[in-house]
Amino acid sequence: MIVSGGIAAYKTPELVRGLRKQGTEVRVILTEAGSQFVTPMSLAALSGDTVYENLFSLTDESEMGHIQLSRDANLVVVAPASADIMAKMAHGLANDLATTALLATDKPVLVAPAMNVRMWDHPATQQNLTTLTARGIHSVGPDEGDMACGEYGMGRMAEPDAILEAINGFFFKSGRLNGRHALVTSGPTHEAIDPVRYIANRSSGKQGHAIASALAALGAKTTLVSGPTNLPDPPGVSVCRVQSAREMLKACEAALPADIAVCAAAVADWRSADEASEKLKKTDGKTPGSLLLEENPDILRTLGAAGNRRPGLLIGFAAETEKVIEHATTKRKSKGCDWILANDVSPSSGVFGGDENMIHLIDEIGAESWPRLSKVAVANRLATKIADTLEART
Repeated sequence: MIVSGGIAAYKTPELVRGLRKQGTEVRVILTEAGSQFVTPMSLAALSGDTVYENLFSLTDESEMGHIQLSRDANLVVVAPASADIMAKMAHGLANDLATTALLATDKPVLVAPAMNVRMWDHPATQQNLTTLTARGIHSVGPDEGDMACGEYGMGRMAEPDAILEAINGFFFKSGRLNGRHALVTSGPTHEAIDPVRYIANRSSGKQGHAIASALAALGAKTTLVSGPTNLPDPPGVSVCRVQSAREMLKACEAALPADIAVCAAAVADWRSADEASEKLKKTDGKTPGSLLLEENPDILRTLGAAGNRRPGLLIGFAAETEKVIEHATTKRKSKGCDWILANDVSPSSGVFGGDENMIHLIDEIGAESWPRLSKVAVANRLATKIADTLEART
């Protein structure tokens, strides 16, 4: 376990106590900043082992070594994970024992972020989280609430019980979706007008990719059908890259049967009715005539009407700019899906291309509104709800 700097470090001894109580061996690395909030003596007493602090300790390096220390663990937990240590992890820095061990480890890593709400909301922190998630780093929290600085918002470290549950879940429940096949669509589609131009939208694919990663982390065999994005492939996920809506539909149908399907892609509703084989030219400074459009196939509705090949749990997204819940409720019924995740994608929301989302999950009962969360947190919450639902059916 790595304890970085932050007032939330006062919770870490309770987490260590909980781990030891259930028989888990704990070895602690304490950063210099972390030692300002919790003492090595208390962590050593609770863990029953040496607390490691100094990269250049002759005793520690000769007896343990930072390489061996990073690889002896089954799971590396960073709690609290400050904005500073997350930034260092994202950029591969290694200037103390904690960051050196993190860079050297070949074992899974779980971070419990803890910081001021403004630091959490900063684009740099959210980009660092996205980078870490893309590399397969797991996370728990943060929570929303009062902070030591007197502000209120996202950034409180998850409570020790929640972190303990996440740790146990990693070992004992990470296979909650074992034996299940999940199909996820992500990103935009590009609909060609000619060899140079195309119709598209502002989707980044961050939400769909995060969902695929979260489902794979719970053990699902996950197929991601992705339109054009600049994102790395999520770890442990089979990725099929496409350009157009028709290609996406074909890839989705080829991936069936599936126990779970999450259609998070922002598929273009229309395409050019007459794709030009050569680049369209201006003539004497005049613009071309009107562009004739035709409707693209509706992937979500097609999967919903797939008969005995319909995914067992079919989930769609409704990107709206007004009357979000009302329009999404209508869409759920018309598409034949089980859930719709509605979100506001108006320019002021910052959802398209951003790192956060605010979801309204709509099912046959009604709407469940979630707080504004990072897209990674949305993905983890959705994956857990999917696992809970499928387990309840068995």
